[in-house]
Amino acid sequence: MSILPPMNPPPADSYKAHLETIESQWETALAATQFDAVIVAAGASRNYLFDDHAPTFRANPHLALWFPFEQAENSALLVVPGDRPKLYFYQPKDYWHLPPEAPTWAESAFDMKTFDSVDALHSALLNDAERHNKVAYIGEGPSPNFPVADANPTLLINRLHYQRAYKTPFEIDCIRAATEASVIGHVAARKAFAAGCSEFQIHSDYLAASLQTAADLPYSNIVAVNEHAAVLHYQHYDVAVPDEPRSFLIDAGARHFGYAADITRTYSAHPSDRFAELIDALDREQQTLVQTIRPGIDYLDLHVDMHRRLGVLLADFDLVRCHPDHAFESGITQSFLPHGLGHLLGLQTHDVAGQQTSADGGQSPPPEAYPALRLTRRCEASMVFTIEPGLYFIPILLDALRKGPLGKEVNWTTVDAFLPYGGIRIEDNVLVTHDSHHNFTREAFAAHG
Repeated sequence: MSILPPMNPPPADSYKAHLETIESQWETALAATQFDAVIVAAGASRNYLFDDHAPTFRANPHLALWFPFEQAENSALLVVPGDRPKLYFYQPKDYWHLPPEAPTWAESAFDMKTFDSVDALHSALLNDAERHNKVAYIGEGPSPNFPVADANPTLLINRLHYQRAYKTPFEIDCIRAATEASVIGHVAARKAFAAGCSEFQIHSDYLAASLQTAADLPYSNIVAVNEHAAVLHYQHYDVAVPDEPRSFLIDAGARHFGYAADITRTYSAHPSDRFAELIDALDREQQTLVQTIRPGIDYLDLHVDMHRRLGVLLADFDLVRCHPDHAFESGITQSFLPHGLGHLLGLQTHDVAGQQTSADGGQSPPPEAYPALRLTRRCEASMVFTIEPGLYFIPILLDALRKGPLGKEVNWTTVDAFLPYGGIRIEDNVLVTHDSHHNFTREAFAAHG
């Protein structure tokens, strides 16, 4: 695979078809909510408190949906049904930073004007927007420069978010490419752990192999050795190697034209030990679960199915003394898997509308037993989501279980033996097709090891 740098143009044919689909969806949404036009502002970076330095800029995803270009700070789009979209591109005169080059490929998609002043850009945008009676504004703010705009109207946002769950072929190709880049990084990280590297060096090797900087990542990599794997969003990179490396969990992604991949793998330092067997067992259950995915399945049913499977694993590995059904029905499995099975994937790692059941904003919240579940919709063709079961040994959760009435159902000798390993998570990126599914992550690992 050749990992494309972000300055390369998107594939012309699929990008054109993508824009045609988005234009149609937005025209329908604007008509349904009685707006004549919408301003989509990219936004701007904000300095840290009492500082003159800002975090890496990430554009409003509603703009990135149309204009997949990283350097879009302060740019904006005006969408008017029936008209060619207008792109107001900001290209400052700057000697402190390298100004962005106006992408020539955008000229075929938009009526594009370039500005070196934010005030001039706002003035031109406002002048064009004022020609329409009812204008929506999507973005941070709005600033006083946009007095005609109705800011982030709920009914319009609901319709736009709902449609984002269904990916166009262009978006699907972007997620597939991001997945492949991420897998290349994962392979390098696995080799670094096997070679005895620290969390920091593993992270560095991942970035180098996937051709990313830390700022390019869709989320901060989780690189967790030993007990650190029990921290679900572990945020550090130790520079020292532990005296006895036992286990390694990496949750790391990549982006392609703004679209995210989100992949997790777990390894034992000793491929033949009991923890390695537990990893393999969870991996088999994850793959078996993925094989059931097809249009019409309720994602909540997948989540519940995984908890039932986890009850079997807990019994098979002598982690509980009770029957697997009781481990599930009593809620014991939730102490070993406290998060949801997965989430929608797209321009945002945890993409929007995972609990939205209709374009008008209807919601299907997760049941009380699974409050962390981000996706409760039925699986439908063109959705892309993650499947990421885990089996963790988290002291704060296990201490509560140990002290409660269900503590007697747990074999604490076996649990305590696994505590130094932290836990396991296996995460794949899966596309729902018209009659089945594609597992992008497994396909990429088959190609790259």
